[in-house]
Amino acid sequence: QPNLVESGAGLAQSGGSLRLSCVASGSIFNIYAMGWYRQAPGKQRELVAAITSGGRINYRDSVKGRFTISRGNAKNTVFLQMNSLKPEDTAVYYCGLTVRPTWDFDYWGQGTQVTVSS
Repeated sequence: QPNLVESGAGLAQSGGSLRLSCVASGSIFNIYAMGWYRQAPGKQRELVAAITSGGRINYRDSVKGRFTISRGNAKNTVFLQMNSLKPEDTAVYYCGLTVRPTWDFDYWGQGTQVTVSS
């Protein structure tokens, strides 16, 4: 069972930036993809951005051009650079990974709060 730990969240003003980091450790074999989901109060968890071990990237439309996902040199690390933040980006952000060829993650971090003030 891998362990995922997120860091870097916090409070930003509208138009500002934040950078999230996630490191996976433990029993990890053949990671297919890592990335980020988010969940706002009263809403379902939604995919924000994900990247495969081969470098294929998937962004939700509302963050394209504002958010950038990247992998560290160690394939168990993923980053999310969030620019031009909007109040609607406010949510708990969860790092996750999957070993299956899908964007549906199997393992999750605890989640970290991102709050964007207007």
